[in-house]
Amino acid sequence: MMVFHYLYTLTILVGAVTYYAEASNLGWSAVGSHQVFFVRYVNWVVAFPATALGLGMLSGISWTTIATNIVNSWLWVLTYIAAAYTTTVYKWGFYAFGTFAYLILAMSTLNESREAAQRLGIARDYMILSGWVNLIWLLYPIAFALTDGAHILSITNGSIFIGILDILMMPLWSVGFILMTRRWDYKRLHLDFSEHRFDPKDSQKGEEAPITQNT
Repeated sequence: MMVFHYLYTLTILVGAVTYYAEASNLGWSAVGSHQVFFVRYVNWVVAFPATALGLGMLSGISWTTIATNIVNSWLWVLTYIAAAYTTTVYKWGFYAFGTFAYLILAMSTLNESREAAQRLGIARDYMILSGWVNLIWLLYPIAFALTDGAHILSITNGSIFIGILDILMMPLWSVGFILMTRRWDYKRLHLDFSEHRFDPKDSQKGEEAPITQNT
């Protein structure tokens, strides 16, 4: 299904741009005596909701739940960047809010969505993908605490740690996701979107023609 190809190709492209900026020593600002790469959070604010959206469409949960998961992923990232730019101990309050949002997202994608996927007969594939991404997600609060949180890791070591997580979460996970798409029945998943528009009148004749406007 091309919808997943488009979604993850664009997401990986955003990640590539942010990593290009970081490798060029751009996309950062000084916070106190520390260096914070805000482009890292730009990557996450796109990658995390894209992952939640893909899992939601696959599992067959309601669009309300999908939207809630996307908002939770945004809340997670935005509170972490607020924590990164807070120089006092109040940063850990933002960190707590973000981690709580992550826990809600994890429970939804591992429990509620699994039950929906089971009804569609794809629980095994869904749990492989969801378990993979949730295992990686679990390490992000640790990575933040060691880098922009407590500044325990150096800039280089922190970038390596987070870089490994980012590679495992989006590029490699997306490849696994796309490879599995060949086994799914999209009509049963209600994802048989049309890639072009046609006149409903022509569809009754078994023909598909582009919509035209009278001038």
